[in-house]
Amino acid sequence: MQDRYQPSLVEATAQEFWKSKDAYRVTENAVDGKGNPKPKFYACSMLPYPSGKLHMGHVRNYTINDMMTRQLRMKGYNVLMPMGWDAFGMPAENAAIKSNVPPAKWTYDNIAYMRKQMQAMGLAIDWSREMTACDPNYYKWNQWLFLKMLEKGIAYRKTQVVNWDPVDNTVLANEQVIDGKGWRSGATVEKREIPGYYLKITDYAEELLTTVRDKLDGWPDRVRAMQENWIGKSEGVRFAFTHDIRNSDGDLVNDGKMYVFTTRADTIMGVTFCAVAPEHPLAQIASARNPDIAAFIEQCMKGGQTEAEIATREKEGMDTGLKVTHPITGDSIALWVGNYVLMSYGDGAVMGVPAHDERDFAFANKYQIEIRQVVQVGSHTFDNKVWNDWYADKQAGTLIQSGQFDGLTSTQAIEQIASTLEEKGLGARKTTWRLRDWGISRQRYWGTPIPIIHCESCGPVPVPEKDLPVVLPENLIPDGSGNPLTKDEAFLSCFCPSCGKPARRETDTMDTFVDSSWYFMRYTSPDSNEAMVDERNDYWMPMDQYIGGIEHAVMHLLYARFWTKVMRDMGLVKFDEPFTRLLCQGMVLNHIYYARNERGGIEYFWPEEVENTYDAKGSITGATLKSDGREIIYGGVGTMSKSKNNGVDPQSLIDQQGADTARLFVMFTSPPEQTLEWSDSGVDGSLRFLRRLWASAYNHQRVITEAVPGLATTDWSKASPEVADLRRTIHSLLKQTDYDYERIQYNTVVSGTMKMLNAIESAKLDSETLCSQALAESFSILLRVLYPVVPHITWQLWRELGLEKVHGDLLDAAWPQVDARALESDEIELVLQVNGKLRGSLRVASNATKPEIESLAAAHEAVAKHLQGSAPKRIIVVPGKLVNVVG
Repeated sequence: MQDRYQPSLVEATAQEFWKSKDAYRVTENAVDGKGNPKPKFYACSMLPYPSGKLHMGHVRNYTINDMMTRQLRMKGYNVLMPMGWDAFGMPAENAAIKSNVPPAKWTYDNIAYMRKQMQAMGLAIDWSREMTACDPNYYKWNQWLFLKMLEKGIAYRKTQVVNWDPVDNTVLANEQVIDGKGWRSGATVEKREIPGYYLKITDYAEELLTTVRDKLDGWPDRVRAMQENWIGKSEGVRFAFTHDIRNSDGDLVNDGKMYVFTTRADTIMGVTFCAVAPEHPLAQIASARNPDIAAFIEQCMKGGQTEAEIATREKEGMDTGLKVTHPITGDSIALWVGNYVLMSYGDGAVMGVPAHDERDFAFANKYQIEIRQVVQVGSHTFDNKVWNDWYADKQAGTLIQSGQFDGLTSTQAIEQIASTLEEKGLGARKTTWRLRDWGISRQRYWGTPIPIIHCESCGPVPVPEKDLPVVLPENLIPDGSGNPLTKDEAFLSCFCPSCGKPARRETDTMDTFVDSSWYFMRYTSPDSNEAMVDERNDYWMPMDQYIGGIEHAVMHLLYARFWTKVMRDMGLVKFDEPFTRLLCQGMVLNHIYYARNERGGIEYFWPEEVENTYDAKGSITGATLKSDGREIIYGGVGTMSKSKNNGVDPQSLIDQQGADTARLFVMFTSPPEQTLEWSDSGVDGSLRFLRRLWASAYNHQRVITEAVPGLATTDWSKASPEVADLRRTIHSLLKQTDYDYERIQYNTVVSGTMKMLNAIESAKLDSETLCSQALAESFSILLRVLYPVVPHITWQLWRELGLEKVHGDLLDAAWPQVDARALESDEIELVLQVNGKLRGSLRVASNATKPEIESLAAAHEAVAKHLQGSAPKRIIVVPGKLVNVVG
């Protein structure tokens, strides 16, 4: 055994052994040594995008998964930990534009490097199941299921509004629109209507909502709430404002009815204006009549149109001069066009109730529109100029200035007003959803080709199943001037499957959320050529533990749940939900340092370039550059980012201090679900602990190796008090770490192993056989508990100490069991208080009676000292915990 811990040598040796044994290949229906079926456990991390290098967030995520996998394997489970690559998407195209190489080459090169990094981390990944989203053998099944959805009406084609960059002549994703301009060209983005394909996720809205509310107990509450809010079920009334607005042919627009939806029918008597989206038919009528309105609508159509952008945008509008009629009062209501009204939500029109809606309140004050209070809460005074939250309270409200509805509570009024609208034939109770059908068409090259052929005679025609996959050419290089597929004749040219005439392929590709909606099932059936998944999927799914960032809490998880339900309804799977438990790990943070340059721009600096200044409490108050002493700004801590020069290269850390050091640090420093602040001193401390562990094993190697053979037959009943104390400590810590593993509190697992090593090193043992065996037992427990955290060093020490001769290779060694007898003690230690203050401890027999404890406490020297010889007035005994002597 080497006298000094050498991480690179230890890790290379362990990884070569695991590779030679193909140690992590997993098969279905595995059995234990007695021929009994092992329980299965499927633990999976969200697949990474192959951006080029792992970051510390990856290291943390995958180490959590790896700890779970290794520990459960030792506990007798058949555990699957796979890995793949979310390989399609815009970053590859952007990199291709910048470097003038095909996205395919950039992607595959990055995958090769990142796979090598994962292997250097020692992750227990079954690489035989690796999947890559840009592999035709994978995306063939995206195309196949899309065609099945098309047959069943779940997929359909309709016109969609897109962001169009008029300079680059390309469609932009919402995140590529910055302040209304194209991210690359800087041109003002336009809105264009083009056809695209949608999936009817709204058909599953009720089930998606019910299940996330009632069944997903293994998910964090905040993620369930986020999903529930995104699905957004609203129960209210859809009703019409009538009008006499006619088109150029003299026909009533929409039969003279403008529909709105509201959950606040109780405020209907407070309507003082209505607003429609710029695309609404009534807005178009106004636009044709008034050039100023036309110009305003054109301006509204520029920039992003997501709900997030709308929410933060300055609310602007213009009075169209048109009028609609209030359905109850018959009053004439002004019709506005507003940049904050979405045509995709409801009917593209809203009723304006400024007194009881914060957005309408601000809008009305901006444009001097009447604000009419119709709901009163308690004795509050209403102020037309200052918004107060109680204005929108519908739980405690009573109607005023509402005619026949005066005096009703908001709840009563909603029911009566709904009935009144129904009687008039102008409205009906309705449930609406915030959730919209999923538009999967992307006017981009690097993605799954949509399997449609366009024929001048037959229209859009599905590609026959026998011709799948429609293979994406991998040799094209985007130049920023649109989708290169539209210029690739070899891809475009084909024949219509229906009539045989020359035709053209669809050049839109699928949203990359399609790729990530079922990849975790493909891991179970990676080589299936005849189906998306086969019977092996029935063995592994649903997944037992899913691990990933909170940033994916809504879209990815929602789409994966929807995709699973579609597969279920097509008879492909037998379960309703894909993920039984979900863990969202916290972000990894690091310090941020920057300075402003002469033009006002920000220049960031790496933490290692900086010298910190501290206050008396040790908090950073400022910083200077080491190179020239210039003062720079300390920006606090934030998520690690290449753009802010505060990332840490895992590969550099692995090369210099070892993968086990990196793993130990990210697991010990913070609970998995909380943020982790980077600390170089913390990394150094992790390495020191591993060196100490190695040194302790080295110092005790001979004693342990000689004692190991007799462990199985040891009679601990004759143990000395010193041996009993050590075993009690080790087994107590084992009991706690068992609990911590179960609840995925891996930071306290590491803390427990550190306490184990402290106990071993501080134990006062002699050379007797039982002492040696206690030492061997303690190390065997310590190494097994620590192994899932730092598998390389523990595997090597296990072999060096001869423990594999008794327990087998550490990879499959049985998880240690708590010896209940070791937890028993002839004596216990009680906290000793005098007048409620801690004054020491009291050792008593474990079976001591209350009078015996009182007698020992009264005679304790600390009691005599602090009572100054006075007799105790009262002695309070809390069994098993403390004694309080009151004088």
